[in-house]
Amino acid sequence: MDWQGWFALTLTAGVLLTLIFTRVQPHIAMMAALTLLSATGILTSAEALAGFSNSGLITVAAMFVVAAGLHSSGGIDILVNRLLGSPGTLRSAMLRIFGPVVFLSAFLNNTPVVATMIPAINSWSQKIGIAPSKLMIPLSYTAILGGTLTLIGTSTNLVVNGQYQALTGNEGLSLFSITAVGLPVALVGLLFMWLVFPRLLPDRSNKKAFTNLREFTLEVSVASDGPLVGKTVEEAGLRELERVYLVEIERCETVLTAVASEQPLQGGDRLVFAGDTEAISELLRINGIVPSALENDNALSKQRAERCLVEAVVSPHCAAIGQAIRDAQFRDRYGAVVLAVARNGERVQGNLRSIKLQAGDTLLLEARPAFVSRQRFNKDFLLVNDLGKETPRHNRAYLAWFILLTVVGLAGCNVISMLNAALVGAGLMLITGCLNVNQAERSLDLTVIITIAASFALGAALQKTGVAAWIAGNIVHLSDYRPWLMLVLTYVAVSLLTEVITNNAAAVIMVPIVIEITEKAGVTPEPFIFAIMMAASASFATPLGYQTNLMVYGPGGYKFSDFLRVGVPMNILIGAATIAVLLVLWPL
Repeated sequence: MDWQGWFALTLTAGVLLTLIFTRVQPHIAMMAALTLLSATGILTSAEALAGFSNSGLITVAAMFVVAAGLHSSGGIDILVNRLLGSPGTLRSAMLRIFGPVVFLSAFLNNTPVVATMIPAINSWSQKIGIAPSKLMIPLSYTAILGGTLTLIGTSTNLVVNGQYQALTGNEGLSLFSITAVGLPVALVGLLFMWLVFPRLLPDRSNKKAFTNLREFTLEVSVASDGPLVGKTVEEAGLRELERVYLVEIERCETVLTAVASEQPLQGGDRLVFAGDTEAISELLRINGIVPSALENDNALSKQRAERCLVEAVVSPHCAAIGQAIRDAQFRDRYGAVVLAVARNGERVQGNLRSIKLQAGDTLLLEARPAFVSRQRFNKDFLLVNDLGKETPRHNRAYLAWFILLTVVGLAGCNVISMLNAALVGAGLMLITGCLNVNQAERSLDLTVIITIAASFALGAALQKTGVAAWIAGNIVHLSDYRPWLMLVLTYVAVSLLTEVITNNAAAVIMVPIVIEITEKAGVTPEPFIFAIMMAASASFATPLGYQTNLMVYGPGGYKFSDFLRVGVPMNILIGAATIAVLLVLWPL
């Protein structure tokens, strides 16, 4: 290799290490790599920006809109409500989940499917007397397996197909070409969950971190004739208390949320604090603070139009990770107040404002109703409840289903391409009012789109500079020219990369290497491409490995070890099943 090759290889290693060991977001790292490759002349401007016009990427963006249309119209709710029913046993309940989730995930992005199912299963589990912790991990894993059934099941499948087309010049794969691999593997995974998970998953039916609001909030009142009347919150010394934090003020049947420091106090104000409830004695020592007159009531338990309570999971991309709640200026940044933090299924005790946030933490927030719609597509949080959501347009639900099934049928029969099917579907969702323009815009996950588009530049550089051929040659030599071993090494490499960086980035980096491997070994590339697709999706071992795992982490009350206990066997089983199916279909 010349200097361009060594530069591309070093840059790839640098990007991987950055994503593994720092909190730099993937789209930033990938855009930095694209910039360096273009600035050094290793890639022309057309080559560097080719990913932004790739058919796979545009199909991903259009499918985000199609999924949002089905979600906004209430189409997913109709399917879920009709199929869940009243099962008598845990295994019967799991079977009720498997059907709709596999079907929906095969044609829609997993995130809206799981986001819709979480509150539905939470309330359903209470009705049928089964702990949510017995059902939430199966929900996430089922969505992952369902995504492997079609080429539009996950963004990774579409991106890999788009890159495969660009690098080889062929027509790419059809909509159901991966089904022959994904279906038997999914059946193996579902059977394993059905047989084994009821014994392995914990029963935490009585361990909800935010069940009793009195456990982490306390209330006092401002004395009508006391010295605090007319003073601001800050002047009264209520802003910088160590063990508690002022959340809201209830005044004359109205609620002031996310209270500002400049807010003046009035006699009779009811003050709600979050944090260490044992600090009530310290509050009552403040001259002008008296016990609340309504001791048997709780302000937060009342439904108020001015505020809502939201459970949100901190995503790995949250800008506040590693910072204390006070230092992150949470109220100013997000317009919400943290009432409590749960980690590993248990509420974090101690000084609330000094708690350092971690990915996977579940936060109970008090916010204005607009917070939910504003933050639903913010990648800092994975909202897991439906409080304050926009009312679905139920009169469009069946129309949304008709649009989805029509475009899938046309693409499946090769009447039109997947790209055109996705674009037509997205357009029809907008024209027919299944969702509005604002909802369509918010459905576009720009960080994912930029990450995918920019990572194409890294893959193109690996191929153009000869790095992919060099790595492929070493893999072929290491496997002693045995194609089945090359297939195993490909799967393991993608699986490991997926656990430490994004699945899309892992797949895009590996595609040019795999194409070189198959050319040198003289074997068909299709089983290797399918291995990349399957390995990039099969991330079960940790809650951070896949977004849907993180979404169910808090609502299920899980600990990190719960995912290791069931996820590691799933990773091994799905990997073995995938390799076995590929070798049966393509005897190498």
